[in-house]
Parts: sequence; C-alpha cells; structure tokens
Amino acid sequence: MGEVRNIKDYDQKHMNNEQKPGWKKLISFIGPGFLVSLAYLDPGNMETDLQAGANYQYELLWIILIRLIFALVIQSLAANLGVSTGKRLSELCKAEYPIFVKYCLWLLAEIAVIAADIPEVIGTAFALNILFKIPVWVGVLLTGFSTLLLLGLQKYGVRKLEILIGVLFFVMAGCFFAEMSYVRPPAGDVLKGMLVPKLSGHGATGNAIALLGALVMPHNLFLHSALVLSRKIPDINDACRYFLIESGFALFVAFLINVSMISVSGSVCLAKNLPGDEKDPCSNLNLNSASFLLKNVFGKSSSTLYGIALLASGQSSTITGTYTGLLVSQGFLDLKMRKWHRNLLTRCIAITPSLIVSIIGGSAGAGRLIVIASMILSFELPFALIPLLKFSSSATKMGPHKNSMIIIVFSWVLGLGIICINIYYLITAFVGWLISSSLPKVANVFIGILVFPAMAVYIVSVIYLMFRKDVVTTFIEPAKLDRKAQTRLESGKCDVDRNMNLMNAPYREDLADIPLPE
Repeated sequence: MGEVRNIKDYDQKHMNNEQKPGWKKLISFIGPGFLVSLAYLDPGNMETDLQAGANYQYELLWIILIRLIFALVIQSLAANLGVSTGKRLSELCKAEYPIFVKYCLWLLAEIAVIAADIPEVIGTAFALNILFKIPVWVGVLLTGFSTLLLLGLQKYGVRKLEILIGVLFFVMAGCFFAEMSYVRPPAGDVLKGMLVPKLSGHGATGNAIALLGALVMPHNLFLHSALVLSRKIPDINDACRYFLIESGFALFVAFLINVSMISVSGSVCLAKNLPGDEKDPCSNLNLNSASFLLKNVFGKSSSTLYGIALLASGQSSTITGTYTGLLVSQGFLDLKMRKWHRNLLTRCIAITPSLIVSIIGGSAGAGRLIVIASMILSFELPFALIPLLKFSSSATKMGPHKNSMIIIVFSWVLGLGIICINIYYLITAFVGWLISSSLPKVANVFIGILVFPAMAVYIVSVIYLMFRKDVVTTFIEPAKLDRKAQTRLESGKCDVDRNMNLMNAPYREDLADIPLPE
C-alpha cells in the first residue's frame, strides 16, 4: 500500500503543478539561460564590441541582431536536447562517434573552454590594473587565486552566489546604459546599422567573425544541455517552452547590453568634436583604456566604476567556465576528477598563454590575445554545433520531440552560413598574410606546406560531421501511466520503481544542484 501511496502522491503533485499559474511555473525554470548568458557578456565580448563600435560605429549592429536570433535558436536546441534525452551533448557525442572522433571532439571542446577562459583572465587583470595600478602580468598571476574567492563564497550557496554576480554584472550594464542616454546616438543610424547588412573592407569581416564568436560560444552548447537537467519537470513539452522563454529573455538582456556598448563606443570615438586626448585611445581601444568612455557621466570616478564592472564581468564568467570544464570532461571521458583539481587545472592552463603574452607584449599584446581567443571560438563552433543540429533533428535521439522541418531548415541555414564565413575568412586571411609577409620566399613556401593541409583537414572534418549517418539509438519511448497499470500495481503485479522512473521526465541527480569546486 505504501507503493500505491507513492503513485497517488506523484499524481497529486502533478495535478498541483498543472494548477499553478503560468508565471509561477516559469519561475521554477529560471536559471540555466541566465547562467549561460553570463558567458556571452564576458570581457572578450566587451572588447570586441568596443572595438567594433570604435572602428565602424553602428555598421556591425546587424551582426548583433543576427547572433541574438541565432543564439536563441541554438541554445533552445541545446536545452531541448537535454530535456528530451536526459543526456548532455557531450554524453551523446561519446555514445555516437568512434573513439578517435570522440577524443578529437573532446580535445576541441577543451580548447574552446580554455579559449573562453583567456578573456576572463585578461579582463580581470585589466580590472586590477585600473583599480590598483597593478601590472597586467601580475594581475594575470593573481587571477589564479580567484578560485579561492569562489571557494570562500560557496558556503552561502550557489543560488545566492549567482544573484550576487548578476547584481555586480548589471552594474556594468547600468554604466553603459547611462552613458548611452548621455551621448544619445541617432536612433535612425542605430536602426540602419541593425537592419542593413554592411561590411566595409577586410577588417570589418574580421570584426564580424569576432562578434559572432564572442556570443555563439561552442562550450555553451555543452553547458546548456546539462544545466536544464537540474530541474524536475513533469512534462517535456512544457519544459521546452519555459526554457525557451527564459533563454529568450536572458539573451535579449545580453543583446541590449551589447548594443549599448557598440553605440557608446561608436558615438564617442567617431564624434566630430572628439577631444585630442581621446583620439589616440579610440584608435587603439582595449579593455584597459576604455574607461574614458564613461567619464561624461561619472567624471573622475569613471575609471573606478569601470574597473569594478570589468572585475565583476571577469569573475562571473569563471563560474560558467568551471561548470563547463567539469561537464565536458565527465561527459566525454567519464573523468572523475575532484572539482577543485579540475578548476585549478583549467585556470592554470588559461593563465599560461595570457602570462606569456602580457609579459612580452604588455597591455596591447594581451588585448590582441582576446580577439584571437574570440576567433578561435568562432572557428571551433562547427564541432559542437553540427552534432547538436544532427542530434536534435534525429528521431533516434529525440523521438517525437525532434525539431520540426521549419526549425531544421532555419537552424541549418544559420549554422552553415557561419561555417562558410569562418572557412572563407580563414583562407583569405592566411593567403593575404602570405602575400604581404616580409619573410623569405622559402619560409612562405614552408609555412604554406604546413598550413594548407591543416585547412584541408578542417574542411574535411566539418564535411564528415555533416554527412555522417547517426547509427546509435538513445531515445527510449516512455510508458504512459494508466488506470489498468495502477490496478495491476494494487494487485502486486507491477514494478513500482520502473513505473515511477518512466513517469518522470529526464532528471539527473548528479546535475540537480551543481556545486562550486570543493
């Protein structure tokens, strides 16, 4: 009778959940989209936005609008994949692909996590330089101790920590919104930049690719498919709908912040009456020199407030990187490292290139490394995006919850568009560099012999992922609870545990309350 009571209790909870107002249901799903959106507003994204505005004013705003739509579609696919299958994207890749391909995808995913972590390290170092006049290379070393900060805040709970970081982060948003209200960029020019695609020259193409890589991050696809499994959900369709709404709102906030950054930078740096002392910073704008953009509103306090906002941005992004690094290694390799070991290892690997570049090239070199890291993320996107598009459109993975034909066509068109842009820019940038290089012809030939086969491998790998047929079936059709089943249960002819497992939508105990490193 106790087992029957469990069934009735589940029915009662399910009925109570159905009677809740829609907004109360939505509240229980809030979290994953906002945590994912933190990675879209990291220091790397800030620098790319500021440089795009300073160089091309409002011309590249249409990229921001396109990537909002693209990010919403793709992140929703990642969320739906996790909810419908009960598995992370990395786990599905492990199950589907041969061993060699699996390890290659794992390695690329790890490189993406490291590339995303580099801007966080450099951004935090710049913030420390602005606030305390600490040399950038020393600031890079100090970021290694940010793990201790996270450990210290863990005792207050993950949810409270997320709220705290969100509040600190929106300080940055408030700064740029306030400055935007002061400079008042022409609404017509801003709308034209959003709605009329335009790329003025080869440099604009590079900035456009960096903008795409700064928002559509490959490691976030692995993260989102796991975070949604931390919620207990009675209905898969409802969960997918609420996660779509939550992700849409979070990404729209990110869109507004990015638009404000580009508009402020473009309005200040390309103004006709720009003071002479601001022309040089605008011509070589980076995170370490961008505080002057806010002085119209905050005066002498602009540097301090900007430094605090930048520090909050860098520190908040470390949570996303920590979670993703843990989930990727566990999903692909079933690697059971202690969480603080994994966090410390990721941070040390990310610090190494940043430290070398900051020592040799100073602030300017560190700033260029952020752009390079953003472009690396853009080039690696196909190796996370293509498996996601294929799995979410496959009946063997999603069953009846697979994408509709409209979503399949729309998502593939967007995905292939970005992949083609990446390949085109990769080839043209390298060929242009070879032509203009001052190296001896023998050196150019040697470099070409090494790089062109690598380009061919990149293209062949993308084609392989696109056209390889999925062979592993992971979807299991759930059984529906009916009154006959309950009658058999009461007579002792039914396995309670089996029915209880089948009644619930996918839910992962190991992901229910993802802790910070401990």
